[in-house]
Amino acid sequence: MIQSIPDLPDGTIGFRYTGKVTADDYKQVMIPTLDEAMETHHHIKALVVLDDEFDSCDLGAAWEDTRAGLRHWRGFERIAIVSDSELIRVSASIFGAMAPCPVKLFKANAQDEARLWLAESLGSIHLDRDGDVITVQLLGKLDPPAYEKVDRDLTNLISHTKHMKLLLDLRQFDGWSGLTALYDHLTLIREHRHSPEKVAVVGSQTWEKVLQRILSRFINAEASYFEADRAEEAQAWLRA
Repeated sequence: MIQSIPDLPDGTIGFRYTGKVTADDYKQVMIPTLDEAMETHHHIKALVVLDDEFDSCDLGAAWEDTRAGLRHWRGFERIAIVSDSELIRVSASIFGAMAPCPVKLFKANAQDEARLWLAESLGSIHLDRDGDVITVQLLGKLDPPAYEKVDRDLTNLISHTKHMKLLLDLRQFDGWSGLTALYDHLTLIREHRHSPEKVAVVGSQTWEKVLQRILSRFINAEASYFEADRAEEAQAWLRA
């Protein structure tokens, strides 16, 4: 059976699997809860606990699970899976590699740690404007809500900047938490692609040079890459 886990923060849903799970469990418990959450939240977090008594899912349940997952594929922000079963943990690792969001595994005695991981902020985006230069600093590992929070502020800064130059600071950036976050990043770039006249990317990893090439395809502006110790040179290049 599947039981909803109560007392979770707003935007987080939870399910406890025990015994044998059937298609009716998905139809009566999981899918209605998932659909309701998606109606009120752009992205949701999920806690999935598989008890020691959890036995298996029948074919009907497996199909309902797949169908629900595909319908809301991009709606998940993070998924925490709690189980001591080695088979479940291996399966979850494979699923996590394909999922559009971070998936993290926890032992049965670490459910509090799983809840804390779902609640904590993984990364953030800081904005600053100095004259016509807008600095976008990416910090930590970014998940979709980071882009939701910054979009309005970035639009406001751009509206008050006549000849905008963009400095993208990646020196403390650890990457994206999933494919959804990467998609949101590219969407944000595309929405403002006509705004900057020049873009400077400052970073210290090889893949960031690749990002600079991607930027040049998404935006109508001259773009250049600078190593981390050349941040002042990047500022000078933007103002030249």
